[in-house]
Amino acid sequence: MSLFPDGVSLRHPSFINAPSERFANLSEEIFANLLTLYGVEWRYEPLEFPLAWDENGSPTRAFRPDFYLPVTGTFIELTVLEQRLVTKKNRKVREFRTLYPEVALQVVYRGDFLALAERHGVCVTSFSTQAA
Repeated sequence: MSLFPDGVSLRHPSFINAPSERFANLSEEIFANLLTLYGVEWRYEPLEFPLAWDENGSPTRAFRPDFYLPVTGTFIELTVLEQRLVTKKNRKVREFRTLYPEVALQVVYRGDFLALAERHGVCVTSFSTQAA
């Protein structure tokens, strides 16, 4: 079974899993717990998508979305950075969407994440400046 339509594999997304299910930050762990709470099947950082290659065709820069939802075929990138610090991540998202337009990606920004967490009684002030 392929995660993607024909052609995507030609750009060689890496199927090597992230080192473990240790999350990069607390916000990712909270988000995963919320997905689980609602019975949403998810995978943590299952694929890395090259964004740039050297002259030999080896990837030199890549993007690894935080979550993959296999039932809907959607990747989710969670960012809890303050808006003024999101520029670099937005650039990677734009590059990803240009190179992989057939791959569904949703970005969950800080404000949306904070609102979601607070609706579920999760205190999130402790990671307000944490990089993601």
